[in-house]
Amino acid sequence: MFFGICFLFFEISSYAQCAMCRAALTGDANTAQAEAVNDGIVYLMVIPYLLVAIIGFLIYRMKKNKSKTQ
Repeated sequence: MFFGICFLFFEISSYAQCAMCRAALTGDANTAQAEAVNDGIVYLMVIPYLLVAIIGFLIYRMKKNKSKTQ
């Protein structure tokens, strides 16, 4: 309960990029490179969500077929 209250009222700022990425992307001249890094992050983020969705759909289909046979 205490930790839940702490998470609601206290905000911790963090930087999501590693030191190398941040150093490579600082500056105005690197906009194309920054967009490429952001696209890569989105690509890496989508794959786990797709896997979970596919597994969830397969489990749903298995349970639906099992209830039909009974």
